[in-house]
Amino acid sequence: MQVLALESAGARCSVALVLDGVPIAHAAQEAARGHATLLPVLVQQVLGEAPIDGVAVGVGPGGFTGLRAGIALAAGIAQGRGVPLWGVSTGAALAALEPAPEGWECWIATDNKRGRIFLERPGRAPETLDEAALPTPGAPLLLLGDAAPRAAARLLARGGARVMLGRGRFADALGVARAEARLPPEPLYVDAPATT
Repeated sequence: MQVLALESAGARCSVALVLDGVPIAHAAQEAARGHATLLPVLVQQVLGEAPIDGVAVGVGPGGFTGLRAGIALAAGIAQGRGVPLWGVSTGAALAALEPAPEGWECWIATDNKRGRIFLERPGRAPETLDEAALPTPGAPLLLLGDAAPRAAARLLARGGARVMLGRGRFADALGVARAEARLPPEPLYVDAPATT
């Protein structure tokens, strides 16, 4: 299956074309803002006129504008090509590229940009927590995400937790394409969007 994947939940936009889990083309660019302008350029670089069997898109948790830009573009491509569209959470995308060792849990900690952390844990809905309210892991823990260093420092300072900091900070389209967990292609908002 040849899949086009888009990821724009965080401060990095990426697009990948993947055939049966193997990358064919990939483009990424750091971008705290301007996702709606950058994503179509990356899609054109990666996709061109290549055939696709489906479109996968990152649905968050993440930034309001980036999520909406990525999902809208993915929906337009899927509809235009007549192929299915599905969503992938930030956590599933990160874990697809850096799975936890056997017997370890994998938590995804991302910055909600309001001084708190979005926490994704297996079998639970994503939640927003203050660092001080992070739960104690029940097993050795692999932490991924851009807030993982903060979360790891907090857990280690308490003592008693075995924590390993992974390499993944931002979800990538390659992880979106490889993740097995499929969600509706709608923004996964954990907090109400901030308006100013």
